[in-house]
Amino acid sequence: MSQLSQSKILNIPNVLAFIRLMLAPVMFFLIVDRDNSLLQGIHYTWLDYLATFIFVLASATDFFDGYIARTFDQVTTMGKILDPLADKMLTLAGFLGLMMLDRASSWAIFFILTRELFITGLRVSAVDQGIDIAASWTGKVKTVVQMIAIGFLLMEWPGGEILLWIAVALTLYSGYEYVRDFFIKAKF
Repeated sequence: MSQLSQSKILNIPNVLAFIRLMLAPVMFFLIVDRDNSLLQGIHYTWLDYLATFIFVLASATDFFDGYIARTFDQVTTMGKILDPLADKMLTLAGFLGLMMLDRASSWAIFFILTRELFITGLRVSAVDQGIDIAASWTGKVKTVVQMIAIGFLLMEWPGGEILLWIAVALTLYSGYEYVRDFFIKAKF
């Protein structure tokens, strides 16, 4: 691999997205494997704090990788793939873990997961047709609200369930926007 192409892949935004990708399973482990021998002697409350800290740290990388990529013209094809994948892994780790702890509605998680899988398939189809469907502001707000809801639910703060359902509404609406934009741009 040439030095130039290696530097385009190993830029700061891609490294931050990769860190987020690696933190997601660690957070999931802390949420769902509470009886694991590695965690023996650690009270569940501390596991919630640690999982929340990891989640907040990973969520911060989402802001910074996009900001750095746009500001310093470091947007790459690898980043366009890695960033949404890392976002999905992080939020799904949080939502599935919370559902397993019975802190999040199974229906809410079902709607979020279904939308994410459907839109991922739609994006693959769009790429196959040469259609660029960029993330909308609603999609960005959806991600932020999802992340805040996960944090509230992890910490068992009041309002977490309300935030979760607001996230569901935004998730479904932004999914509608992707479908609408796809059909406007698609060549059938």
